[in-house]
Formats: sequence, C-alpha cells, structure tokens
Amino acid sequence: MILGQVIGSIVSTQKDKNLTGKKLLIVKSIDLEGNLLNSFIVAVDLVGVGVGEKVLVVSGSSARQTEETRDRAIDSVIVAKVDSYSYEK
Repeated sequence: MILGQVIGSIVSTQKDKNLTGKKLLIVKSIDLEGNLLNSFIVAVDLVGVGVGEKVLVVSGSSARQTEETRDRAIDSVIVAKVDSYSYEK
C-alpha cells in the first residue's frame, strides 16, 4: 500500500468503457511526516475523497481485487481515506 495525498483530478471525455463513471485522481506519495515526495500516481477513487486528503492506494493486481475493479484496466485504486496515523521513530 502507498500512503499519499490527493493533489488533483483528471477529466477524460474519451476513455475505455470500463472506466466510465470512475473518478480519476492524482495522488502524490508522502512520507510519515506528511511531506510530499516526488513520485505520483493516477488512481481510481473508490471511497469518495477530494483534493488535499490523505489516502491509502493499492496498485498492481491488488487494484483489481474489488467488485468495482475486477477485470478492468486499472492499476491503482484509492481504497481508504486516512483520518490519522501514528508511528514511533
């Protein structure tokens, strides 16, 4: 899983029919202090989050294990909104 923050969205008027109705969001990876890292991904939103929110993203074959994504051309999925987290240094 990837800890990230939603930084934007993608609008696409022409796409594969399996993506119709799916919200595509741009997610930047973050470190444990919440700092944005250089890498980003485009992920399908399954939980209804918005820009600025912290999320958990799964990718690869794990992204195609939900009812909404099975057998679809989807590589990354937002599966949770992160309300808070804690860790020890």
